[in-house]
Parts: sequence; structure tokens; C-alpha cells
Amino acid sequence: MSGSHIARAALLSASLCLAGSAVLAAPVSPFSAMAGSWSGGGTLTMADGRAERLRCRASYDVGGGSTLSLNLRCASDSYNFNLRSDVEYQGGAIRGSWSESSRNASGTISGQAKGDQILASATGPNFAANLSLVTHGNRQTVSIRSAGTEISGVSVTLSRH
Repeated sequence: MSGSHIARAALLSASLCLAGSAVLAAPVSPFSAMAGSWSGGGTLTMADGRAERLRCRASYDVGGGSTLSLNLRCASDSYNFNLRSDVEYQGGAIRGSWSESSRNASGTISGQAKGDQILASATGPNFAANLSLVTHGNRQTVSIRSAGTEISGVSVTLSRH
């Protein structure tokens, strides 16, 4: 399995975490509830059914209420990666970009906030995934499903500290 595919899956989960903040806060400042440090873990599932435990730490910086920058570090038994993502919220829509420096990977994310759930699509060169994020208080659950790559899914739960 390629480290690049794992990095992309992790990048997408981080981008979703950013997007999920829109459902927690007032419409004027959807990202304010996300500021600070988060950590958690989950499972990275390969197309052949193998799974690896995934551990993550995130730092969210809110700018002006409608933008959010994320720095995310994740590790599995086989891989480490560092993600940066910048996301914007406007009129119920989320959009932004992500990059992972150690593997020179990047892409975009866009979607809609609906109640306590975010539904989005994330893309990059040779990669596309459907994303879902549900936020309850200080806990976020992220689910990513992709087809045609070595990574078939990622499930991560983060808690704010």
C-alpha cells in the first residue's frame, strides 16, 4: 500500500473536521466552537479488508469567524503524516483546500452543512472520496469512503481538550 493513499485519506478526514465546525456555532461565526486542541483516533481500512489503528492530534485556528486553519498530525502503525487545511464557510456551504507536505499531496473539499451533519466531496490528483461528519458537543465522528484506491475507508473520532 502506498503511503500517499493513507496520507490523502487522513487529509480528507482532517478537512472534514474543519467543515464540521459549521454545525456547532452561530451562523455569524461557524468556526468559533472549533478553536483549540483536539485528539483522538480510529481505524484506517484497506481495500483488502486489513485495518490499522490511527492516532491523531489537531490544532484549529479561527480567523474572522468564517475561516479556519487546521494543522493535523496522524500516525498509524506504518505511517506518519502532517496535514494543513484551510476551509471557508459561507451561506451554508463549505469549501477549501488541503495539503500534505511530506508526500506532496493536495486537493480541494466542498460540501454543505445540514443540521449536525456535514456531507462533502474531497478530491485530489487520482483521488476522490465522499465524506460525512457528525458533531455532538466536544466530539466529532468522521467517516470517509473512497473507491478505486488502496484505502476503502477511514473512521476517526476526535475530542476537544
